Amino acid sequence: METRTTHDYLVQLRDLILLERECAKALDMKGMTEAMQAKEEIVKVLGHIQVIDPEDHIIAAQIRSENRRNAFLFKSTLGWIRQTMEFFGQKTVTSTYSAYGNPVASQVNGRLLSGRI
Repeated sequence: METRTTHDYLVQLRDLILLERECAKALDMKGMTEAMQAKEEIVKVLGHIQVIDPEDHIIAAQIRSENRRNAFLFKSTLGWIRQTMEFFGQKTVTSTYSAYGNPVASQVNGRLLSGRI
């Protein structure tokens, strides 16, 4: 088995984070899953390391920055998906009111996506 240094693991982790983002942008779910699994294995190994060399602080800062960029991408994408689903779940038929001003149940579902065919 090949002995690897902390520096090697940090560089590989940074590269996997970049690969994960590129796969996400390309909607390559298989590639993203593979990168995520490899990243998890490296994080397990790095979890036992208490102190890193001062030269590796730059790479650690890059990892932190790139990881935050990925988190922002995933969070904003999730928000966009939620907004889209809320839009398609909105009723297209306005509420109907009786002569007394009470809301009357509409017979038409009125949703853009009803979940039925």
